[in-house]
Amino acid sequence: MITHEPNPLYAANPARYTSMKYQRCGKSGLRLPRLSLGLWQNFGAVDSLTNATAMITRAFDLGITHFDLANNYGPHFGSAESTFGTVFKQHLAPYRDELIVSSKAGYDMWPGPYGIGGSRKYLVASCDQSLKRTGLEYFDIFYSHCMDPETPIEETMQALDYIVRSGRALYVGISNYTPEKTKQAVDILKALGTPLLIHQPRYNMFDRSIENGLTDVLKEEGVGSIVFSPLAQGLLTNKYLNGIPAGSRAARVEQIYLGDKDITPEKIAKVYALNEIAKTRGQSLAQLALAWVLNNDAVTSSIIGASRVEQIEDSVVALDNLEFSQEELTKIDEILA
Repeated sequence: MITHEPNPLYAANPARYTSMKYQRCGKSGLRLPRLSLGLWQNFGAVDSLTNATAMITRAFDLGITHFDLANNYGPHFGSAESTFGTVFKQHLAPYRDELIVSSKAGYDMWPGPYGIGGSRKYLVASCDQSLKRTGLEYFDIFYSHCMDPETPIEETMQALDYIVRSGRALYVGISNYTPEKTKQAVDILKALGTPLLIHQPRYNMFDRSIENGLTDVLKEEGVGSIVFSPLAQGLLTNKYLNGIPAGSRAARVEQIYLGDKDITPEKIAKVYALNEIAKTRGQSLAQLALAWVLNNDAVTSSIIGASRVEQIEDSVVALDNLEFSQEELTKIDEILA
């Protein structure tokens, strides 16, 4: 058996907490970095472990303490958790108590009726498998990744409560739930004694659906939120201004979320206009897009994806300018209308 001992050559940056901004998550005692690193893409078995290691350790050196996983991140399913587990064991194990590591279950994971959904059987089994892949004793946050219409929400929330009470996780979250189902989840978990810590929805300049009720529920109930796809999977950068470049997410064979149907002339025109605003602020378009989602007072943190270290470094610079004038916000709304 090959063993991975902690790397004695890696020592975390002693200044890692001097510039990162942190915000309290809802009414809890937990503070999250305004930017968290997501391992949805570029950390699977098909990707470079050397590059993944560089990105994870650089993120931590910049004060990003939260790493977001899910059982089906890869490809293949589970491999992003395995990658993180290897990096953790080799480099970050001495810093476990400085980390927030989250994972999720809900979408299709293994064959048969017990490998998908919101049942107690699936959620608990998946959590156990994820812990084995990462090599962790517990997750800081464990999520129901999506609402399962075929499972009573009471059963799903009871499973999350059990996962905390059994020591598998410290906090629980939900992702991709409607405002109405979020309110139900809040009430059920409150009655069980395991408050809902956080909701993880999609949010960016091109997808503002959470503003139609969800953010109101979160603020009223004191639940934090961490948003994903703040850059619309790269569309809100200068990457696609001249078509789809080789090696980009949209060009990846396994990519099913972003393609020609998303990169329309109308959207590219809006990207150009937004880029002009970014220039006046001294920011890249990606930095503007990150600052914009963090400007929503219901948003605790934003998940960033990356394919190389430089993208993480560029994202962190966005935190230097999070303020918007009313004129800037009005112009952005006019462009997006």
